[in-house]
Amino acid sequence: MKSFFDRLFIKILLLVFIWVAITACKEKIEIVEQVRSLKTITVSELATGKIRKFSGIVRATDSSNMSFEVSGRVEIVNVDIGDRVRKGQLLAVIDKEPYRLDVDAARAELVKAEAKVVNTKEEYDRQERVYQQGAGAKSKLDRAKYNWDAARSQVNYQIAKLNLAKRNLRKTMLTSPYDGHIAWRSVDPHEEIKVGQKVFAIDAKGALEVHLAVPETTIHRVHIGTPTTIRFPTLPGHSVKGRISFIGSAAVKANAFPVKVGLIEPPANINPGMTAEASLLLKDDSQIAGYRVPIQAILPAKEVRQGYAFVYDPETSTVQKTPIQTLGAEQNMTIVSEGLSAGDIIAVAGVSFLADGMKVKLMEQ
Repeated sequence: MKSFFDRLFIKILLLVFIWVAITACKEKIEIVEQVRSLKTITVSELATGKIRKFSGIVRATDSSNMSFEVSGRVEIVNVDIGDRVRKGQLLAVIDKEPYRLDVDAARAELVKAEAKVVNTKEEYDRQERVYQQGAGAKSKLDRAKYNWDAARSQVNYQIAKLNLAKRNLRKTMLTSPYDGHIAWRSVDPHEEIKVGQKVFAIDAKGALEVHLAVPETTIHRVHIGTPTTIRFPTLPGHSVKGRISFIGSAAVKANAFPVKVGLIEPPANINPGMTAEASLLLKDDSQIAGYRVPIQAILPAKEVRQGYAFVYDPETSTVQKTPIQTLGAEQNMTIVSEGLSAGDIIAVAGVSFLADGMKVKLMEQ
């Protein structure tokens, strides 16, 4: 009997210990999100065409060559190459004194013309009274009317001259047309300049583009909206997506046509004047274009010639499950006709373990 109570006591004691452990030692369990390393490639190889690379220069989409609309001696230059400027900021000033004198002269001529209007009006009124009384000649009345009209026209002419003189005085000050930076300068204080002489070049803040020269043998295969990949020799490993935004209608130097590629969301370290290399995907218009990607990069779908690729978004460090269509396969490569574009970064390993919106990090190449 004593053994039974001993065993019961031990069981009760164990239950008490378990209860105390549960209530007194509650620990917060923290789940650590595991970020998968992702092996990727950048889509660029066109299956039914060729990749051609062209060298170019980065330019601001909005750029202006600045010049004065009046001539004279430069008094003040407020900016230099590389300076940031705001819209309306004063860049340089020409000697104002000659143009102030022109304003004063035009104002004096206007006063003189207005006085002549008063005199000719009085003469016309006098001739009209005499004529109505029957003592004047019609020719004298007509001459007085002509002189009065001519005097009023002279006033309008002098008003226009005064406004032009005031405008020229305002044009002695050169201001920035928009926010940007000074890309070029060729003027110094005390220098005489002429009307239209280029003194500054201003690149606007914002959109950038790459200027290319495409040979005449290739230009017929380039189209507005063609996607491109832009790389920069001074920034190895960096690339930016772009699209052709302009194709010149006439050849220029060395029978090459000017082509502009608009950059899509370029990073802050890309500046006008940098050299660039554009990879243009030139397709044959008689064939359907497709991009070569490794077979293992495609997650199969139920439908024939359809599947999914996981496209990496560098802004959110996530992958997006993107539906694609294929044209077939050749040499262990799938030809994707829809769903991907040049410059897309896609996963090429472990796609069956990925999910839409999953956070990942790129594996070091």
